[in-house]
Amino acid sequence: MEPILGLKKANCKNCYKCIRECPVKSIRFQDHQANIIPDECIYCGLCFVACPQNAKQVRCDLPAAKALLASGEPVYVSLAPSFIADFEVAGIEALAPALRELGFAGVEETAVGAQIVKTEYEKMIREKKQDVIISSCCHSVNLLIQKYYPKALGALAHTLSPMLAHAKDLKARYPGAKVVFVGPCVSKKDEWDMYGGVDCVLTFEELRDWLAEEQIQLPAACPAPEEAAKRARFFPTAGGILKTMDLAGSGYTTLVVDGVESCMEALAEIEAGHLHHCFVEMSACKGSCIAGPATRRFRRQPLACAVRVEQYAGAAPYELEQPASELLKKEMTYIGTAQTRPGEAAIRETLIRMGKTCPEDELNCGTCGYNTCREKAIAVCEGKADISMCLPYMKEKAESFSDAIISNTPNAIIVMDEDLNIQQVNRSALQLFHLEPSADLQGSPVVRLLNPVEYVKILDSASRRTNISHYLPEYDKYVEEIIWHDRDSHLIISIMKDITDREKEANEKNEMRMQAADITNKVIEKQMRVVQEIASLLGETTAETKVALTNLKDTLTK
Repeated sequence: MEPILGLKKANCKNCYKCIRECPVKSIRFQDHQANIIPDECIYCGLCFVACPQNAKQVRCDLPAAKALLASGEPVYVSLAPSFIADFEVAGIEALAPALRELGFAGVEETAVGAQIVKTEYEKMIREKKQDVIISSCCHSVNLLIQKYYPKALGALAHTLSPMLAHAKDLKARYPGAKVVFVGPCVSKKDEWDMYGGVDCVLTFEELRDWLAEEQIQLPAACPAPEEAAKRARFFPTAGGILKTMDLAGSGYTTLVVDGVESCMEALAEIEAGHLHHCFVEMSACKGSCIAGPATRRFRRQPLACAVRVEQYAGAAPYELEQPASELLKKEMTYIGTAQTRPGEAAIRETLIRMGKTCPEDELNCGTCGYNTCREKAIAVCEGKADISMCLPYMKEKAESFSDAIISNTPNAIIVMDEDLNIQQVNRSALQLFHLEPSADLQGSPVVRLLNPVEYVKILDSASRRTNISHYLPEYDKYVEEIIWHDRDSHLIISIMKDITDREKEANEKNEMRMQAADITNKVIEKQMRVVQEIASLLGETTAETKVALTNLKDTLTK
């Protein structure tokens, strides 16, 4: 069979709420998903109810119920008495026609089985064979004892639950019949898987879905009850089991414990031997079955629900023959879990990896889902949790990483509020402005360091960011500056890169170019003068030569 409690991976948002709510921490955080560990789970359903993303889902057994009806054999419904708190009906007479319309041969209240069980409890008290007796109606409580409190197994009443007792009774009265239990509980599906007895288990939510699918409406009016109100209908409320029992002169002190955390505290006391001559009614759900995880999850009216049960119940018993005690036995042995507790050295090493080097570092804030940092470290050692689940650790790590970047970057960083008051200045900025490392500028106006004109401009601008390059004459520095206005956090961040050396080198190169150009111009001018002088001299010589040759020519031709 598929798991009773599964995970919708796409819905899980890593909020750790299911881990916080799980009383036995039977959830493994793996691959960024909160996976239920079946061997450790007690199926209390708290994770299913608590998950804000509906990432936990209960196994749907509607196909199995429909298959039973299709088999042609008579199928009866054992309806948990808490139905009166969950359905807007006056009694079972209103639900019976709808269930018959679905195809069921009949329907009875599981309160019949509750009466059988309470009578067996009364017999155990009279026999006084057990010093402490713990009721066995709640399968989640039974699993809690079987897996985590084995020393309390001797106190557990090894008696069938009302569901199994009623199923046995129905099958005795209707040979060949099949039984489908319908109730508010997730753990009853596990009880069915472990012990059989019934042929299918549905939740109230599944029944609602089925009725809606078949478009069957529950009647607004309810026919008159066929019989007197029954005392066993008190069972689904806290203290309801005790309310049905006759304990006069028993000598036993009676206690009511509801809610898994309270049950765990009580079981620790029982294991330690602090309780004697007590009958303890235990229920995993606060308020007992009327607050079951498979009731209407988003309708929390515990007082109104309790009143409905009170009004529906009565004083009359069911007329039935009590089975022999041997037929009501249910052996519940130690199951245990596969947990291997890590040693102290491993726990201490994990705490150090989590940044918890001394007790003062252990904040025990519970954001990871565990009550203490030590519990979280144990879960990490067991492979059920990841170090990154620690919010203070991750916050400190992120801040440390961020501070390291800001402190060690060569760029000057100034953070201002929108009033242009300095909030943070890094080491490079202090060096840029020739300030001592001890200088405290927090809260000072930025005008103390810089001309605020550019920051005022970005405040008045629609733009969030601007890049400028400029000279800071008061510091004899050239900078490239990125100014960013973070409107969400109402901060202005200035990041300056010192480009003084680059600019001075560029200026020096430019000056050398200008000098070279000037020298070149002077050389050219000088060369031009020389050429001109040479040309002038050549011109005079040519003229003289021309005159001399002309005179020679004239002489020769005379």
